[in-house]
Amino acid sequence: MNPNLNQLQPYPFQKLRQLFDGVTRNAALKPIELQIGEPKHATPGFIRQALTDNLDGLSTYPTTLGIPALRNSIAGWAKRRYNLAGIDPETEVIPVNGSREALFSFAQTVIDSCNAKQPAVVCPNPFYQIYEGAAFLAGAEPHFINTLPENHFKLDYGQLPETVWSRTQLIYVCSPNNPTGSVMTLDDWRALFALSDRYGFVVASDECYSEIYIDEKNPPLGALDAAQQLGRTGFPRLVVFNSLSKRSNVPGLRSGFVAGNAQLLEKFLLYRTYHGSAMNPAAQAASAAAWGDEAHVIENRRLYAQKFSSAVAILSDATTVQMPDASFYLWIKTPISDTEFTKRLYQDYNVTVLPGSFLARDAHGANPGKDFVRIALVTSLEECIEAMNRIKRLLQIL
Repeated sequence: MNPNLNQLQPYPFQKLRQLFDGVTRNAALKPIELQIGEPKHATPGFIRQALTDNLDGLSTYPTTLGIPALRNSIAGWAKRRYNLAGIDPETEVIPVNGSREALFSFAQTVIDSCNAKQPAVVCPNPFYQIYEGAAFLAGAEPHFINTLPENHFKLDYGQLPETVWSRTQLIYVCSPNNPTGSVMTLDDWRALFALSDRYGFVVASDECYSEIYIDEKNPPLGALDAAQQLGRTGFPRLVVFNSLSKRSNVPGLRSGFVAGNAQLLEKFLLYRTYHGSAMNPAAQAASAAAWGDEAHVIENRRLYAQKFSSAVAILSDATTVQMPDASFYLWIKTPISDTEFTKRLYQDYNVTVLPGSFLARDAHGANPGKDFVRIALVTSLEECIEAMNRIKRLLQIL
């Protein structure tokens, strides 16, 4: 067996089940589940229709590169969304089966594990656990940059020494960030690109929350847009991952894309051809329709804005809470340990959230997720309001 499998840690939700083992929920209250970032808004009808209208496509093998209609739809969306002068749907876009599998498999393409020095992969901390698993199974060593509230959860590259940066082959960044909701600025990207130029590592930008934001006039900056603004023609050493799951409420469709540097994507396509990860034709047709429409995304943001406004108003009476820059999470400090708070909330108030320490690792002498919880505002407005009132009651007695 691959010995690197032994380095994988239990997934956060497995840890959560273990935390609740033996705990009895308050049966007098309806359960409210806010621990998983799974969208609960209705899937738009036109996407469902496009899926069913193209079921005949299941009779043919799909190509790994995907149909031209889908690549053109993705490229068109990227140009509109990020004001790009151009992006080539033939060489700079690959459809994938959701961003998760692509984020994982991309490391297997990029990492040179035969290097004399053990390769390093840099990740934010807290983080999406796929980054760490991808690093381990590619034969690399993950290193973490703690993102902290005192500097608005920005990446402080000075946390890592030269000896790590000199071995770094890949860095994962997540903007808008899961779980903190922070967004990288142009200056943040300028600093990261300068490091990439100096050390030669690849930047993998996870942007699956890019379309969940509050201000319609101020969408989050993306890596492709930042690269263009900084004159980085051809997106050197940069790839971006995005998904329809959050944007269009289709997590079960498993549809996303990778875009960026053509040379990197050429090798990634080669890997994926052997990996056997082509998207089924009906899903491709539905995805092309989804990327081509913005009206349903605007409505989606309106629903999240209502929930965030209500949640912040309720919780601000009991704790310090801030609206995230983007994403659909609240990241709040707990007056007791995050695990004990989560257990108390589950047992006494029948609300499930995720302890922040489950999303982070001990690094630089601390676990930056400790004494935080992640609250996913994914359920209905009414249930979110009820949950916030229950959380408020717990906060007020602690």
